[in-house]
Amino acid sequence: MRIAVFDTKHYDHQALELANTAFGHELVYFESRLDAQTVSLVQNFDAVCPFVNDRIDGAVAAHLAAVGTTLVSLRCAGFNGVDLGACASHGIAVTRVPAYSPEAVAEHAFALLLSVVRRTHKAYARVRELNFSLDGLVGFNLHGKTFGVLGTGRIGLAAIRIARGFGMHTLAYDPAPKPALAESLGFSYCSFDSLIARSDVLSLHLPLSTATHHLINAKVLACMKPAAVLINTSRGGLVDTHALIEVLKAGGLSGVGLDVYEMEEGVFFQDLSAACIQDDQLARLLTFPNVLITSHQGFLTQEALAAIAQTALANASAYERGERLLNEVLL
Repeated sequence: MRIAVFDTKHYDHQALELANTAFGHELVYFESRLDAQTVSLVQNFDAVCPFVNDRIDGAVAAHLAAVGTTLVSLRCAGFNGVDLGACASHGIAVTRVPAYSPEAVAEHAFALLLSVVRRTHKAYARVRELNFSLDGLVGFNLHGKTFGVLGTGRIGLAAIRIARGFGMHTLAYDPAPKPALAESLGFSYCSFDSLIARSDVLSLHLPLSTATHHLINAKVLACMKPAAVLINTSRGGLVDTHALIEVLKAGGLSGVGLDVYEMEEGVFFQDLSAACIQDDQLARLLTFPNVLITSHQGFLTQEALAAIAQTALANASAYERGERLLNEVLL
């Protein structure tokens, strides 16, 4: 197949080229995101391969159909940027990568957690300037604390395994609980309200939907322990940023680690070091000393990139052969 690959960096190119040796697709790379302004680049392609912040709305789907593009092979698990109804109406199939490396994202959640709790990011900056004082770097042990997981899919379960290794008590909430896994992994399910109230660390591992948008809002944040830590490596829209800022301004929460942000599109994955941040909420978040933000890099390991490339191209090959699409996203 001839595939237009959008929103690519050098690491995407390397992983896709290596994986493509087993498939033989013709890959054409575009650095720009796929949206209504860039869809005109799609001419004479069988498929497009977008990333997490690309936007396939009705207008994009209509153009793809008009030029004979019949497959959207996403390089990510999330598909909230795709108008599935529009794609279906134009006969365009949509596939995704449902699981690339759950451990990559779960481990990054703990990288954020440990940095926030033990102030390692602050210590690193100090020592680089020959400041070896320890004032303001007092943290707390994870051992014995309660680790709350919101969502027990593959990534949530991977995070639970890590938390158990730290000697943490583990609680979880999921609308579709898995009792057998809870017993084997040694964690307990509880209600949503109980999870929020009891967690010393709350880690988010849910997809973004209308039901989960701003699930962590002012009311929920007010019910968290004052010294709790919030970690989000899932989707930015799960958290009401304005409400989070208000809680932080009032002195609530001992730490926040974010790898995602609800208005990250057009900001994350870009070098804006020579520009001014136009997003006032993001700029405000960056002023809090107990907030650590990374730019959606939880997936960024060699293993995860290889798995993403392999699955995205395998999805395209299955479509080309007319096989059943195991990773198809349906309405």
